[in-house]
Amino acid sequence: MEKDLVVYIAKSLVDDPDGVEVNMIEGEKSTILELKVSPDDIGKVIGKHGRIAKAIRTILSASATRTGKRIVLEILD
Repeated sequence: MEKDLVVYIAKSLVDDPDGVEVNMIEGEKSTILELKVSPDDIGKVIGKHGRIAKAIRTILSASATRTGKRIVLEILD
């Protein structure tokens, strides 16, 4: 669910939607989502002063409250 959400948001933001990859690493108490986009689009996903990245993380934490797990979003370059 959360992986699909990140893919949808990232593809909506970038110029090259085919370059969006999300890798999900499941832990016992947390889940790590690694977001990889094209080098030209990294600024679009992070935003000025990290505002877009923070907004994506806020949406993820809100969607994760029902599962009780902690979700971490890492943006890889």
